[in-house]
Amino acid sequence: MSDGTPILLVTGLSGAGKSTVLKTLEDLGWEVVDNLPLALLDRLLDAPLPAAAAGRSQPLAIGIGARTRDFDPARIIGRIRTLQTSGTVEIGTLFLDCADGELERRYSETRRRHPLAPDHPAADGIARERELLAPLRDFANRLIDTTMLTANELAQQVRTTFGDEAHGQPTLSVMSFGFSRGIPRGADLVFDMRFLRNPHWDPVLRPGTGLDADVAAYVAADPAYEAAVSRIEDLLLLLVPRYAAEGKSYVTVAIGCTGGRHRSVHVADRIARRLHEAGFSLTIAHRDLAAAPQDALEGSSVGDMTSEQQMRDKQAR
Repeated sequence: MSDGTPILLVTGLSGAGKSTVLKTLEDLGWEVVDNLPLALLDRLLDAPLPAAAAGRSQPLAIGIGARTRDFDPARIIGRIRTLQTSGTVEIGTLFLDCADGELERRYSETRRRHPLAPDHPAADGIARERELLAPLRDFANRLIDTTMLTANELAQQVRTTFGDEAHGQPTLSVMSFGFSRGIPRGADLVFDMRFLRNPHWDPVLRPGTGLDADVAAYVAADPAYEAAVSRIEDLLLLLVPRYAAEGKSYVTVAIGCTGGRHRSVHVADRIARRLHEAGFSLTIAHRDLAAAPQDALEGSSVGDMTSEQQMRDKQAR
């Protein structure tokens, strides 16, 4: 790993949030290794990138602490300085600190034993570990005091500091579907288009899909269409960045109608284009687009127009 790919050493007091930091970095696309013995560091750096990296450089985070085998702050500092001097890697150190009283509270709350004081009060282990880690704290080029931070706030700070624009955005998916075949698993936001008039009942439009111009025009001509869909777009433009701020990795927006071939397909396509124009990277899928139209399923739809209403609508056209 000599291509300038960044390496971050994550260390600090037990209970100060190392696990939260490493998990957040992993969500941001970093390769994460925890409690790696120092003797294996060179082997790790020489190893080829994981297959998931697909040829891309991937930043590496290494978690170390008092429980790491052959832990020796002086040797660790010496090894980091050697790597920095060689110029083969870009390496930094993040130290997580926390006030003694808050650490004691966290251990009491979780009923965990301090790793350096399994048979003594947590305060004894905290004092011993603080002394042991003092050289690393002084050496670190980044320090985060987590005393007043919740786990969520710490994760957000890590995303802000170490995430790039691409990794900071959740994987956004927009899909259409038919309620007659069930709501998609994993959908975060579901919008029902069955209040719009249904092209299925027009014999000319029925064979088409929501991707066809005449079907799209028919759906868009519904009096409620523009007001409803534009409000859904505005809502998504508000919510998707909030999901990103909370660190959600995947957001799926599901747009449904009865059969999943006409109304939901057109609306999902429009919403996806609007989100893309706003700068969001996304994928779009039409789950039931290839499904055969079925009168029985369409007739059971709540909110679809009745046959008499459809006939009046056709006569009006």
